Amino acid sequence: MSLWRVLGFGLVLSCTLSAAGFSQARIEISHALALHGQPALPLGFTHFPFANPSAPIGGHLRLDSTGTFDSLNPFISKGISAEGINRIYDSLTVASPDEPFTRYGLLAERIERDPKDASWVIYQLRPEARFSDGKPVRAADVVETFRLIQSHGAPAYKAYFADVKHVQALTPLRIRFEFRSKTNRELPLIVGEMSILPKHYWQNRAFEKSSLDIPIGSGPYTVANVDPGRRISYARNPNYWGWKLPINRGLHNFTRISYRYYRDGSVAFEGFKADQYDIRLENKAKTWATEYNFPAVQNGQVIKLEQRHENPSGMQGFLFNTRRSPLNDIRVREAMSLAFDFEWSNRALFYQAYKRTSSYFDNSALAATGLPSQAERRLLTPFRRQLPPQVFGPAVMPPRSQGDGYNRDNLIAAQQLLKQAGWRVQQGQLINAKGEPLRLEMLLVQPEFERITQPFKRNLARLGITLDIRILDAAQYVERLRQFDFDLTVGGFPASSSPGNELWSFWSSTAAATPGSRNLTGLKSAAVDALVGQVTQAQDRGELVTAVRALDRVLRAQHLVVPHYHTPVIRIAAWNRFGRPERPPRFGDGLDTWWFSRPAAEAK
Repeated sequence: MSLWRVLGFGLVLSCTLSAAGFSQARIEISHALALHGQPALPLGFTHFPFANPSAPIGGHLRLDSTGTFDSLNPFISKGISAEGINRIYDSLTVASPDEPFTRYGLLAERIERDPKDASWVIYQLRPEARFSDGKPVRAADVVETFRLIQSHGAPAYKAYFADVKHVQALTPLRIRFEFRSKTNRELPLIVGEMSILPKHYWQNRAFEKSSLDIPIGSGPYTVANVDPGRRISYARNPNYWGWKLPINRGLHNFTRISYRYYRDGSVAFEGFKADQYDIRLENKAKTWATEYNFPAVQNGQVIKLEQRHENPSGMQGFLFNTRRSPLNDIRVREAMSLAFDFEWSNRALFYQAYKRTSSYFDNSALAATGLPSQAERRLLTPFRRQLPPQVFGPAVMPPRSQGDGYNRDNLIAAQQLLKQAGWRVQQGQLINAKGEPLRLEMLLVQPEFERITQPFKRNLARLGITLDIRILDAAQYVERLRQFDFDLTVGGFPASSSPGNELWSFWSSTAAATPGSRNLTGLKSAAVDALVGQVTQAQDRGELVTAVRALDRVLRAQHLVVPHYHTPVIRIAAWNRFGRPERPPRFGDGLDTWWFSRPAAEAK
């Protein structure tokens, strides 16, 4: 038994390193890392508290996806990768969906770091870790993974790991990561998130090319069958090296998992009613309220769950591409935002099922409220001249209407903003000083969003703005977004309980200029770059909350998005053939902890 196992959780070694020219350092060696504070579960825990370690194994879980796929490589920007492909991979660590941001060792047996110096971290691999072809997972595989990602990976991955300066194999089982920053406490955790790829598989293959070749992974599942663009299935690997780990007990309980692709959500819903797949996460309030009345629901064969969660809602809405005129004018963006009548939509379309989203971190303590605190002001004041005045007042909130369908007061306010921006109405059409009409295109990939967009389009027409709605297939849509070739689209920015490095890909000036990045709005702001830096360098939870709230104020005042809505529950419909633990995790849907109940599975 190794020394760290004997000494247990929270081990801290004090080492004198005078020979190397260092003063005394305190090195923490642990089974897990938490961004702030300590991991909730100590060394020697038996299973995650939201999982059932006695869950039976078996059955074929059938799931759905929309659109198509033409690639089994999710790490590059070419092609559309298959749903569920990450099930075949393991990473150095795994997240606990019961904690804001804690990573427990998976491929890694232990983690070493200096809590006062975030410029490095060392991961020690488990000697028993294996790829699905039986070859051992070694430090050279980790080094090669990061070389491939940094050289050929998708822009979002490159941005996420941009501050990884050097990856070095110290021994066959020890890997040292060095970072460009000494203060970004998140970096030691986020390098543990990356799926580790087998060097021997990729050394003679073109990583940057889209392919349907079945890859080798080290995770609990392997690719079983591929029907390009239509179906993919995964088989539970009985020889998976990690079945006895506490973090896996009670998870990955299905012998087979498959995804069936549908043209759009409406067709997929009909497939669910016909028992073509087993579990549906419902994102349409109207469908949830009015269409789950088919016989299988009435007789109990299909159950409906509204599962509460503690996840920040993130931001979904109509995204403006500010790279294009006139959407580079904040007054035009704010005016168009006033044309979205949420109160009417919620009553007429959504059966009062939603709350209006006001913050990029709604449904959490990270959302800015009221006036900026003194701590927020200290972060914002250096950029006062660059920021809209509203940043220093009460947090910007979406407009409200009377919900009568007229939206009169908001449209009058919108007219004033458009007039200030140099637009005037001529024969019912909004034109600029050159006589050019204001005509824009909304790109959609899900036809279901047209019913939400049409009322917005009608209100814009009352202002003299023409909005054309264009629905594309998935491949065309993805490529146009990668090239930032759009005026508006429906999109979103997911939020976590501990935001960090992902914010660079959403909002940084560098990402705005990088095709394929997630900065779809094109925002370039020195203030935002600095605030994202403050978030990633926060030393404790208080500093993190302050920096995120300051960032939230700035983003909201830029009117980059017409905010949509959110719900604090996950809507799950499932054919009644499953068992599940007594409670779900705080920050996830928990579907990986479900299992087939034997009688129902046998009757299926």
